[in-house]
Amino acid sequence: MNTPHRSIVCLFLASLVLAFLAACGTSTPPPAPPPAAQSGGIPLTPLPAPAPTRTLDAYKADVARHVMQRNPERIFEGELPPMLPAVVVVNITVDRAGQLTDVQVQRSRDQGASEVALASLRRSGPLPAPDGLGPQHADLMTFSETFLFGERYRFQIRTLAGPQRAGL
Repeated sequence: MNTPHRSIVCLFLASLVLAFLAACGTSTPPPAPPPAAQSGGIPLTPLPAPAPTRTLDAYKADVARHVMQRNPERIFEGELPPMLPAVVVVNITVDRAGQLTDVQVQRSRDQGASEVALASLRRSGPLPAPDGLGPQHADLMTFSETFLFGERYRFQIRTLAGPQRAGL
């Protein structure tokens, strides 16, 4: 490279370095915050954060407590026996307000236990509302629950049931 071009390139690079250093040395004030949005002279307050999404397990626990509170004469407490006389699985459908719209036995081998489970659910209505579950446009929600029966058709609900005793 000949000397005149080298001088021009060096001069150009030196100018860039000086411009960069000058820009770094000056501090620009931070931008001013935007003026508060006002509606009729009243400052708008921020919207509260949406409530955390509720889980199906938490909802089922609320429903189980609700059913047990409304059927105390049908509940047994304590450890589950090693052999349960009856197990009834039901499909429960509720609307947005918690109204029971349908309940069907999905699995059972004991008609008497099935009738107790269905009657206990119907007697418990309305159930807690399924707030925060499912799509907002859905009018109904269906879930399953299991009734674990001990003697004399007394039950625990699986969602809240404790451990089962080991067999003999």
